[in-house]
Amino acid sequence: MPVEHSAEREASQPTREEFPPILDAWYLTGPTASGKSAVALALARRLDAEIISMDSMAIFRGMDIGTAKPTSAERQMVPHHLIDLVEPNEDFSIAQYLQAAHQVAAEIRSRGRVVLFAGGTPLYLKALLRGLFIGPAADWVLRKKLLEEAEGKPPDYLHRRLAEVDPVAAAKLHPHDTRRIIRALEVYLKTGQPISSLQKQFEQGRSAEECRVFVLWRSRDDLRRRIADRVAAMFAAGLVEEVKTLLARYGRLSRTASQALGYREVLEYLEGRRTLAETQLAVERHTWQFARRQMMWFRSLSECRFVPVGPEDSPEQTVEQILRMAAQKPSTTSDPAPG
Repeated sequence: MPVEHSAEREASQPTREEFPPILDAWYLTGPTASGKSAVALALARRLDAEIISMDSMAIFRGMDIGTAKPTSAERQMVPHHLIDLVEPNEDFSIAQYLQAAHQVAAEIRSRGRVVLFAGGTPLYLKALLRGLFIGPAADWVLRKKLLEEAEGKPPDYLHRRLAEVDPVAAAKLHPHDTRRIIRALEVYLKTGQPISSLQKQFEQGRSAEECRVFVLWRSRDDLRRRIADRVAAMFAAGLVEEVKTLLARYGRLSRTASQALGYREVLEYLEGRRTLAETQLAVERHTWQFARRQMMWFRSLSECRFVPVGPEDSPEQTVEQILRMAAQKPSTTSDPAPG
C-alpha cells in the first residue's frame, strides 16, 4: 500500500522528499507463514545485518501471539527494530512507520552494519521502495457521513459516485471495496484532486537489478498447510487469553489493531458471534485469503525476485539460494512467480 502536495496537508505531515526510497538495504518478504522470520535470522547473521520489521501489526505492544513476533531469544541473536512501538489502543500511520524506518536504517548504517527489512506488509514494502502518497489525514466525520449517505441505496452507490469524479480509481476498485472507495472519495473531497492522479508518479517501479528484494515462495498446498499449523499453534499458545488481557488492560483496541488477523475474529468470538471452533476456522480462512492478496501484491512489484522454498528446505538452505540469486543477474533468477 505515494505523497500528497495539496494545501490540505498539515504542515507537520511528511512529504515524499523526506522519505526517499531506501535502496541500500536488503528486503526479505513473502506471504504469511512462509517462514520469513527464520530465514531473516539466518540471512542477517550471514550479512552482519540488523533487522527492521516490515509488519504493520508487530508495532503493537502485547499483541505477540497473533502477530508471531520474534522471541526474546531471537532478538538477542540479531537486533530487531520497529517492534512493540505503541500501545494497542493507539493508531500508527504509515507516515510514522516510514519516519521511524529511515531513522533506524541510518543508525544501523552508522554502526557499519547492513540493513535488512523483513516482514510481510506489502504496503510498507512498496512505500520503502517507491515512496508514498500519504494524503490528508483520515477524516472520520466525513467517512461516517459518506456511509450514512449510502444507506438505503444500491450497494454500488459509492463506487458510482467515485466513478463520476475519479473514473481511473473507480476502475481499479471492486464496487464492494467500501474502505478504499471511501478513502478515494475522501481524498477528492479534501483536496479537490483525484487520488489516481496524485498516486500516478509513485506507480513506476525499479528493475530487480537495482534492488535486493527477495520473496519467499511456497507451493499453495505447502502454504495452506503451514497456515493451518500456525493458526492451531496460536490458539494453543493462548491467543484468546491474550486478547482478553488486552481488553482488560486497555478497554478497547485501536481501529488498526482490532483489524489484525486473529484478533478481529477473537474479538467477535468474545462478543458471542461465533463458537471457538468456528473462530479458529475463520482465522485460518481469512489468513489464507490475506496470503493470496499478498502474493498478488508481490507479483505486481517489478523489484521482487522470487525464491522457491520447498517443505524440507532449511532456513540456511534458503539463505544460500538467496545469496546465489543476489550474485547473479535478475534476468536469470527472477522468473515469474510460481503459481
